[in-house]
Amino acid sequence: MIIVRHGQSTYNAQKIIQGRCDESVLTDKGIADAQQVGQALSDIKMIDAFYCSPLQRAKQTAETIHAGLANPPVLQPTDKLMEIDLPLWEKLKKDEARVKFADDYRFWKEHPQDFKMDLDDGREHYPVRSLYQQARNFWQETIPQHQGQTILIVAHNGINRCLIMSAIGISPDRYHSIQQSNCCINILNFSGGFGEPVQLESLNQTSHMGMAIPSVRPNHAGPRLLLVRHGETNWNKESRFQGIRDIPLNDNGRSQGQKAAKFLRDIPLDFAVSSSMLRPKETAEIILEQHPDVELETTPELREICHGLWEGMLESEIKAEYADLLQQWKDKPETVQMPEGENLQQVWERAIAAWNKIAEDYSNSDTPQAGLVVAHDAVNKVILCYLLGLNPDNFWNIKQGNGAVSVIDYPNGASGKPVLQAINITTHLSDGSIIDQTAAGAL
Repeated sequence: MIIVRHGQSTYNAQKIIQGRCDESVLTDKGIADAQQVGQALSDIKMIDAFYCSPLQRAKQTAETIHAGLANPPVLQPTDKLMEIDLPLWEKLKKDEARVKFADDYRFWKEHPQDFKMDLDDGREHYPVRSLYQQARNFWQETIPQHQGQTILIVAHNGINRCLIMSAIGISPDRYHSIQQSNCCINILNFSGGFGEPVQLESLNQTSHMGMAIPSVRPNHAGPRLLLVRHGETNWNKESRFQGIRDIPLNDNGRSQGQKAAKFLRDIPLDFAVSSSMLRPKETAEIILEQHPDVELETTPELREICHGLWEGMLESEIKAEYADLLQQWKDKPETVQMPEGENLQQVWERAIAAWNKIAEDYSNSDTPQAGLVVAHDAVNKVILCYLLGLNPDNFWNIKQGNGAVSVIDYPNGASGKPVLQAINITTHLSDGSIIDQTAAGAL
């Protein structure tokens, strides 16, 4: 599933709340960015179905993208992709709503799942709960029709969030924790029907529009953390479990580090932290060649999961000796104790403690700080699960490619909820391809 948000609209440009109001149309920038999405998607060999919201800002975006595709399917507007319904606030400027409905607006930001509007007809309307159910209904209706196919969706900020959240099991209370930039691209990989495992391959890709990572929001007070997975090793390439074996980068891994360095060279950095192991440390050092004034700290708490007796073994060798446990690791990873190694809960506790310490250490500054954090597949996955309000059993819902970049903001400092600005950005590694093409090797 490739999910795109509509381009900049006239109401977006004026900072007006749109909801289901259908007066807003694309700006010239919105049209140009939609054309860039079409170009970015032109490399996809086959798009089997194309759905969009019927609201004109989304439909116009979809039509612009449709014109840029080589062999596009018929465009299918559907009400199940309509934007969040905020009837009492539509057509108000955001600042106006923030002042006029001060208590409600604050509650909307802090507790979106419980926010309600009392309508003139006496009904209580819960916008986020209603939208979340709408997203579930879309998946339940659509997924069975398209098994094994590639589907393109063009819709809105709110419904896109709920599509992603409902697919991978994120609670509606995290509604404001996922960013959707205009004309961003997200990718979800469904393994079967709705309710079966879904992988979030990427969130909020923006580099096709010339913006490497989403810009910092106004009034941002806390740190921005760029979470990177180390570059490829020979053991990654061979699908050999490495865990805490201190395997260095291979030539491709060093090249991935250099591409990440180029990708991030114009992003200001104030600090950098990496796992103490060779592969993330070397990746961080390569990136910091573009930021010579930044010193690298290392911490053992961000080291990879210890696979114990599995380390050094190919997956085929593990399957021959530990078939049941390997299958359990794939199906219920949170229940597995690695033979003479760690379990996910142990990794979760040390990695989250290290992450929170970094966020807290750089929250107490006169100016917002930006930092690089380089670690490993399992460590990055548990950190991202934690930030999304997920649990260790959601471990496989998150993808982390070698050299991938994720962006996490703390708008109100470490004590406030984080915002996932982007997850698993790999376009810099594959000539702009929106698909993660990094090695699908072992941890």
